[in-house]
Amino acid sequence: MELRQLEYFVAVAEEGSFTRGARRVRVAQSAVSATIQKLERELGLPVFVREAAGVTLTDAGSALLPEARSLLIAERRARDTVDQVRGGLRGTIRIGTLTSIGVRPKSRGLIVVDLPLVLGRFHVTHPLVEFTLRTSPRGTAGHLEAIIAGELDLAMVGTRNAPDGVRLHVLGSIPWFFCCPLRHRLADATSVDLEDVADEMFVDFPPGWGNRTMTDRAFASAGLVRQVPFEAADQETALGLVRNGLGVTLAPKVGNEHEEGVAFVAMDDESLQLPVAMALPSDRPPSAATAALLANILRAAGRPGASGG
Repeated sequence: MELRQLEYFVAVAEEGSFTRGARRVRVAQSAVSATIQKLERELGLPVFVREAAGVTLTDAGSALLPEARSLLIAERRARDTVDQVRGGLRGTIRIGTLTSIGVRPKSRGLIVVDLPLVLGRFHVTHPLVEFTLRTSPRGTAGHLEAIIAGELDLAMVGTRNAPDGVRLHVLGSIPWFFCCPLRHRLADATSVDLEDVADEMFVDFPPGWGNRTMTDRAFASAGLVRQVPFEAADQETALGLVRNGLGVTLAPKVGNEHEEGVAFVAMDDESLQLPVAMALPSDRPPSAATAALLANILRAAGRPGASGG
């Protein structure tokens, strides 16, 4: 069994497709398929169920996956150790990103990070380090699960509650505002509380996203039930629905100050402050490159060494 076989196996397993797995490891699909077939012959069992819609793991594949990830992590750690002796960081950092937070610096004193800017500067000083950036359809929840499973090295998340196997470095928090059409009855209000808006029709992110979890928890703690007939996976879509009178939402004002047709009204509830944090595994040390990048992110957020969760 070769490490290359395990690398291809993990890529296909995590991507759910030979095509996407081959694209991820930058190898022709035919070569990936041949390598996996060789692995299956050596094991004496198939590791994938091959279907038209993609692949799923067999029992043997499910048993192999965590072991394969552990071996690849150990191999990366060994290379990092040698690279530190040789001088210069290198390797690949797998980063989970969110679509709507942490990318607008120096706005109204909020502590957020311009992640593309940090990555760009890091690339200049460490050109041998590569990045793979991923979003998750399940937002923060999906990223936390990927950190625990060993699929990501670092992830930006919207929570300060770390599950087992995850360590958080909290960068700051962003206040959420009540957003409504300009013709709405509350558009000119100075501020509102949860009771003022509980009967509204809401547009919100899907369950699992940090801001959805925060909002659901705030209403539940207040003993209020709200209706969420519309879900959107990005703020632009959510605010578009609001602007056209289909509902209201909660969103940050930072970065959306010039949104036309939408009023932003302050919320009195202090729990509606979304924390922004960087998550990484707590049960294994980060690579030298990951540790260096995390230090740069914390420095950019003005919180060197900050941690929480």
